[in-house]
Amino acid sequence: MRRTELPLTDRLAALREAVEVAEERLEVPEVGRARALLAKAGAREALGDATVVALAGATGSGKSTLFNALSGSEVSTPGVRRPTTGVAHASVWGERGSGTGGADRLLDWLQVPRRHRVADGDPGLDGLVLLDLPDHDSIRLENRLEVDRLVELVDVLVWVLDPQKYADAAVHERYLAPLAGHAGVLVVVLNQVDRLDEPAARACLADLRRLLDDEGLAATPVVATSARTGAGLAELHKELAKRVAARRAATDRLTADARGAAAALAAHCGSGDSGSRSRSHLADEREGLTEALADAAGVPAVVTAVQRSARRRGAAHTGWPLLRWVGKLRPDPLGRLHLGDERSRTSLPQAGVVQRAAVSAALRRARDDAGDGLPQAWRDDLRRTTEVSEERLAGELDRAVAGTDLGPERTPLWQRAVGGLQWLLLLVALAGALWLLGLVALGWLQLDDVVPLPRVQGLPLPTLLLVGGLLAGFLLALVARPLVDLGARRRGRQARRRLGERVAEVADAEVLEPLADAREDHRRFCAAVTRAGS
Repeated sequence: MRRTELPLTDRLAALREAVEVAEERLEVPEVGRARALLAKAGAREALGDATVVALAGATGSGKSTLFNALSGSEVSTPGVRRPTTGVAHASVWGERGSGTGGADRLLDWLQVPRRHRVADGDPGLDGLVLLDLPDHDSIRLENRLEVDRLVELVDVLVWVLDPQKYADAAVHERYLAPLAGHAGVLVVVLNQVDRLDEPAARACLADLRRLLDDEGLAATPVVATSARTGAGLAELHKELAKRVAARRAATDRLTADARGAAAALAAHCGSGDSGSRSRSHLADEREGLTEALADAAGVPAVVTAVQRSARRRGAAHTGWPLLRWVGKLRPDPLGRLHLGDERSRTSLPQAGVVQRAAVSAALRRARDDAGDGLPQAWRDDLRRTTEVSEERLAGELDRAVAGTDLGPERTPLWQRAVGGLQWLLLLVALAGALWLLGLVALGWLQLDDVVPLPRVQGLPLPTLLLVGGLLAGFLLALVARPLVDLGARRRGRQARRRLGERVAEVADAEVLEPLADAREDHRRFCAAVTRAGS
């Protein structure tokens, strides 16, 4: 089943999408050339359906003489000393667009100043704009540049060769072979065949046909002419009239150009299913990247500070009341880090050489994984993406750590209970101490025999209260310490989990999502290129 030809507007729209996707990603000349083609297509479409045909050739090929023969008058005059054309000339057939200056606007766009209107020409060529280009092998650089410029703009290119230089490698390699995708908008003329006898002319034409076929130009017609004798002009005239009557020359040329631009861009698509991976493919690198970023962001230091702060608060509630004041002399480890406000910098230490190296290695692994199967231009874009991400990571990670909710600083009920018990034991010891002080005062007043002294198992009750209260408080603090440490470690794990989630969000937003976006853009780019080149 024959495939339906994609309309030029859809083809150009696909090419435009590919260029827009690649605009900020691919630093390759093919993107600039495709952009220039789109600008050319827009301008050419606005200039009507006239058919622009250019005669191009080398010095001495008889190109200008052929141009004059087709124009019916001496429009382009070859040089006297050396037959060379220095400026492009134009002949315009018919009245198509003349009322609105259509042909003039077209020639203004082509920047061809010398113009001639063929008033009594063949009606079959109505709408033809024929150009005589400067010689492509001119000794003047500006002439060669003018040829290269106009070759890109015309609708149909008629390349004029002569029997002496028809196989010139410079012509075939620089101009004809690159037009393999434009075979439908190219005509090759072997001029000056009157200089050859019939067998030599047939051999020359056969050899030229072979060269063109080898260069992928099998669909390009070859016309043998003699501008001096008029031989073959009718056939060339018929070939031009056919293309003018079809009114598709501009469309065919732009279609061929779009296909060529798409083929050039397709070199940056790779092969196979390199663009078919989803975002989940990068998830394998998420854990390692998050761990490296967490170390660089100072998460271990924050977790340690959280645990130490929890121990400090736990000791303040469950510790021996007589020694609690010692802990208050040291500042809160977590407070020293200035966390809780992501608008300001924390006091966490900067990442060291080891941490920075680990981050760079993790970024490189993520980049290599994202670039697996992609062409070099896209891998270069991924490298630039990770470089930008690496520059932003330090600030984003610091803000993420500073703004992480580490959980409420609630005092567990058991710690409150132990704290209350500690104060009760302290009051018991204080009661025993005051009792003993009272006994000392009574002994000094010689009244110690008046007040009886209670004993328990032979031990004075005041002494038992004092020693028992102090010893019980100390032992209670020792028993509570492992439980405080357990709670501190649990709070540290909670803080690590929450910090890890925030760091993972930074890793997603700053690294993995941009890399995944690049892969998605690669897929869109290749899909658009495929449509444009179909």
